[in-house]
Amino acid sequence: MISYEPLFRTMKERGITSYQLQKMGFNRATYYAIRSGESVSTNTIDRLCTLLRCRVEDVMEHLDDET
Repeated sequence: MISYEPLFRTMKERGITSYQLQKMGFNRATYYAIRSGESVSTNTIDRLCTLLRCRVEDVMEHLDDET
């Protein structure tokens, strides 16, 4: 399972709100899709890394499925 929790931590650490991310050119609907845990493209992850000047690990992580 992919978790975007690192993204929210990175944003909090840097004091960036979803509104600021939108003003930087990131699509608000895509942000809410991430909030809901929906799949996003690698282009979206690349865009986040570029805007936030961070690494992929600062945006997402893989968690083992608990079955």
